[in-house]
Amino acid sequence: MVNPVHLRTLLEVVAHNSFAAAALAMGYTPSAVSQQMSSLERDTGTTLFARSAKSIEPTPAALTMVRHAQRVLTDIDALMAATSTPDLDPGGNPLQELRIGIFPSLATFAVPRLLGSPGWERLGIALRVNVGEPHQTITGLRRDGDLDLSLIFQVGQAGLAWPAKVERQWLGDDPFRVVVPSSWKLGGASVFSATQLADMPWIMHHPGTSDATVISRMFSAFNIHPRVVAHSDDFNASLHMVAAGLGAALVPELAMRRAPEGIQIIDAPEIRLARSIFALHPEGRDNPKVGVFMDLLAKVMAELSLGSQRR
Repeated sequence: MVNPVHLRTLLEVVAHNSFAAAALAMGYTPSAVSQQMSSLERDTGTTLFARSAKSIEPTPAALTMVRHAQRVLTDIDALMAATSTPDLDPGGNPLQELRIGIFPSLATFAVPRLLGSPGWERLGIALRVNVGEPHQTITGLRRDGDLDLSLIFQVGQAGLAWPAKVERQWLGDDPFRVVVPSSWKLGGASVFSATQLADMPWIMHHPGTSDATVISRMFSAFNIHPRVVAHSDDFNASLHMVAAGLGAALVPELAMRRAPEGIQIIDAPEIRLARSIFALHPEGRDNPKVGVFMDLLAKVMAELSLGSQRR
């Protein structure tokens, strides 16, 4: 059976006459696009592209398939719209579905406050939430994705890529703090140098992640070579390991809203790092509730003092 996702990718490849350009437009990697087209060729028993070392050329069969694919995908979209059952508010009025992607620590803080806000029910929003790391929810912004909005963070400038036709709105910066076990009894000291930090056991991100790369470079700039006692990409787990006395960790303020007992934040002037929070909205995917939701989110985030001053 032909996968509709592969048909949508085919349209992009033929429109751009390039696997790489189609991948950029859709937020895929070129190899993923190539694999999808190979799967489509196997499923249909048809050669769709004449490939050379430097270019691809759609075959007549590919152009014929494009014409049929456009009609098929239009029919699929119409079918999904016709068979969907609208959500209703308590008064029986239809709600507009709003599909968002959001990273865990922001979801933990913001979603309960949004849903509990006075007047939320009057906004007419049927909220659909996809909680995941930024690289996971960004996939929902692709042309064949189903998200209206993705709330992400980025540490530094590396590690993330999103489709070309996406509007980006900066929401605020979430600074990292150095967190240590209270059992270390460092309360008498107010400021800690790079040398003192280097002597501590550390809980770090898994090597290879974008966060780990940025943090490693920052530590190296101050000749800090941490003695790693654990790897964790889960801030909640990291905080509990800190509280248990295992080691120090870098944790963003947003993730410390429900921190356990037994931790202490120390002042380390040489550690100046923050993750920037953005809202990504695909161009052309016009949902009238996006603006309403963003206005309310701005009020919720004001509780964090995020977004109060643009860098």
